Amino acid sequence: MRHPEKLKEDLTLSDKNSVPARHTVPESRKWDLSDIYPTETAFLATRDKFSREIGHLSDFRGKLAGSSKELRQALDSYFDMMKTYSRLSSYASLTADQNMKDPHGEHLRKETRQLGVKFSEIASYIIPEIIAIGEDALHGFLVEDSGLQSYRMYLDDIIRTARHTLSEKEELILSRTGMLAGVAGGAYGIFTNSDMVFPTVTLSNGTELELNQANYGKYRGMENRLDRELVFHEFWKTFNHYENTFGALLYASVQQDWFYAVTRNYESSVEAALDADNIPTSVYTGLLENIHAHLPALHRYLALRKRMMELDTLKYSDLYPSLVPGVDVEYPFDTACRHVLDAVAPLGDKYVAPLQKALGSRWTDVFPTDGKRSGAYSNGACYDVHPFVLLNHNDDYESLSTIAHEFGHAMHSWFSNRNQPYPTSDYSIFVAEVASTFNENLLNQHLLAVSGNRDMKLFLLGHALERIRTTIFRQAMFAEFELKIHSVVEGQNALTGEILTETYLDLARKYYGHKEGICQVDELYGVEWAFIPHFYYNFYVYQYATGMVAATALSEKVISGETGAIERYLEFLKSGCSDYPIPILRKAGADLETSEPLDLTMQVFHRTMDQIEALLE
Repeated sequence: MRHPEKLKEDLTLSDKNSVPARHTVPESRKWDLSDIYPTETAFLATRDKFSREIGHLSDFRGKLAGSSKELRQALDSYFDMMKTYSRLSSYASLTADQNMKDPHGEHLRKETRQLGVKFSEIASYIIPEIIAIGEDALHGFLVEDSGLQSYRMYLDDIIRTARHTLSEKEELILSRTGMLAGVAGGAYGIFTNSDMVFPTVTLSNGTELELNQANYGKYRGMENRLDRELVFHEFWKTFNHYENTFGALLYASVQQDWFYAVTRNYESSVEAALDADNIPTSVYTGLLENIHAHLPALHRYLALRKRMMELDTLKYSDLYPSLVPGVDVEYPFDTACRHVLDAVAPLGDKYVAPLQKALGSRWTDVFPTDGKRSGAYSNGACYDVHPFVLLNHNDDYESLSTIAHEFGHAMHSWFSNRNQPYPTSDYSIFVAEVASTFNENLLNQHLLAVSGNRDMKLFLLGHALERIRTTIFRQAMFAEFELKIHSVVEGQNALTGEILTETYLDLARKYYGHKEGICQVDELYGVEWAFIPHFYYNFYVYQYATGMVAATALSEKVISGETGAIERYLEFLKSGCSDYPIPILRKAGADLETSEPLDLTMQVFHRTMDQIEALLE
């Protein structure tokens, strides 16, 4: 089943100390949920109708093997219901995210999710019955009935994963555990966003600051070193205070992953997570091995950062300030949108025209408001409508970059939904970060081209280096942490907050060259794992790294004018899940079963550092 909130971003742009009330924001800068349902009353009526009708899906029970016609009718009904549920779920989720302080929205979301569990229970017989048909008979049905062609990928995937599918009764029991799945992650989100008590600190200029997650994201990059060290120390001291609680929550989440993996006869949690998209585990482990080989490149960058910041010792708290102090360019939303449109111009009018329409429409909730969910995401699950984008725009460079990123996702959904039938329209998580990162690469190239200011060029080049550090090296470190903690549970051992902190600290010191004197990582910062919500998403984070690696390889080919590169990229956007992710990316020009895309990305990394060093001299 589709997950309408699958594109979660680790961004915290809203400042809870200064956000306005929602009613003060112009309607043109809020998304228009009436595009999904005209009113909440209409949503509730549709949801009630759906709840009454999903039981009819059972009418096909025991009949799927009877004929190709019966199978097609069952799948038509199932996917039509799935499309309706995705729309319902999106409306409820988007409503809740407008104001997370309002319990009404969260009530809508939870009730709709419970309906999704009921839907899964009713549909639990479908896959076991399809498996019972057998591969040869299924292929005969596909030849006999052309109406089944849009389900070919779905059917082939069921046969591929048949050995991990349980009996109908077991599948029904497992589907009912959906009511329990995600409880740990949900509790984590509520605790960190609503109930966690954060300290108030006084900065050197006298500003009193509640050091919540949003303000940590905003102030950790301050130019004043004493201020940012204060922010780091007090923020992580607060997380350390709740180390045991966070440890219990993450342990429960990792146990959940292992429960589903072992129940479905997988050897490991990572194998179970990757097999959904037919990704070999060698892609995951190969990424980590190749990253280890390229750690000297990260250490070169850290040494360059130390030089540009004129520091005797580079500390973990020195990683977020801009490499060029004083560069403070404002990008109001309209200006930012024009830059994004100019940046993607190389892709031609087939891409620019729909993006221009999207930016000028009410697809987007633009500004931070009181109670609104922090961060940014794109929701493309409303197949017959359009994507919806959540932003928290602050008129700064990060906000500009976020527009490029999220509308990369949105346009990916737009192209897929308009070029694929519903069953193959929902592109894989594995390829999701390619389109978003691709846009960021084009944006950086555009801004470098239009800037004649040396400091601005240094700022942009430095930002490009930071994106590689945070999206490839940092996410790879997260991925290695995930692999290690799941291995602990799979070895029938327990996880505690203390063990998690020790594991994370060892990795952070390895990646950042603590022992080599490259970057000092204080013991207190080992609790940073507790700040990362993505650890509750079951081997999600490695896809940020693979996504950026693939995007860099593809954008380099477009920027260099390689023949056919633009056409291949646009075809990639249209592909949805019409094939598995690895072959889709291979056709586009990035083969992630080889080291070539990462090697090319590291060439870009070194080339960018060369450009900075040339400007400095």
